[in-house]
Amino acid sequence: MNEKRIAVILSGCGVYDGAEINEVILTLLSLEENHMKYECFAPNMEQHHVINHLTGKEMSEKRNILVESARIVRGKIKDLMKCDSSHFSALIVPGGFGVAKNLSDFAFKEKNFTLQKPFFDICKKFKDEEKPVGFMCIAPVLLSKIYGEGINLTVGNDQKTIEIISSTGGIHKESTVDNIVVDEKNKIVTTPAYMLANTIVEAKSGIEKLIKKIKEMI
Repeated sequence: MNEKRIAVILSGCGVYDGAEINEVILTLLSLEENHMKYECFAPNMEQHHVINHLTGKEMSEKRNILVESARIVRGKIKDLMKCDSSHFSALIVPGGFGVAKNLSDFAFKEKNFTLQKPFFDICKKFKDEEKPVGFMCIAPVLLSKIYGEGINLTVGNDQKTIEIISSTGGIHKESTVDNIVVDEKNKIVTTPAYMLANTIVEAKSGIEKLIKKIKEMI
């Protein structure tokens, strides 16, 4: 595959119940700046719950993950079930609590979490095809369930999350917001992003490095 085409999986719209919007936009911007084409995907299913991002409180309404994700990317998104790994050179998963609530149940079961099956199946195809993947923010906690024990990754320096990563077989490397951790053997790149970032500029620094490393690994 000569053309570098990247699959980006989203988990909703908004940090508390979906994809972290700034991380998504910074990811897509960096992909374009690095002359890589991309397609976005999200599960066509109801999200776990809806959070009022003004008050932080749960709301009674229901929302669809795919429909909400479409808000971020101006409607240019497809059902996750249509993501064919053979058409792509790499996979990127931005963070946000949607990763822990909609793509998995990590937010509720911690070390005993499982991944949503369609999401797991697609990630495993990228693994089996030995294609690079980039996970950011809280998303790296899911990697041990996909790749097994012994992978190197980072979520920054959050000790509770690090303990869970260790308990599920991951090897955590502490990182600053502007850096990445690379598992060369498994072709995995991770960065803390908003696990540590206080500003968009801070988040941008690590995400740009992640995208450039993914490009290099393709």
